Amino acid sequence: MTDRDQTHGRERNGAVPGGKPDAQTSNEAVRLNGRKARLSAGPDGPDATVIGDTFKKTGG
Repeated sequence: MTDRDQTHGRERNGAVPGGKPDAQTSNEAVRLNGRKARLSAGPDGPDATVIGDTFKKTGG
């Protein structure tokens, strides 16, 4: 890891550093949570491809 944990923008916004939320959280749990977030459109939304396909439709 570098000597900087945050980008300047994240520091200005007061964001917490990315990565593990605490020392007790396993690397596997962090990986699974990240994968789940990339696959969903939001916390209670459908699969992200459903949203993307909506905007790709042509015609009416």
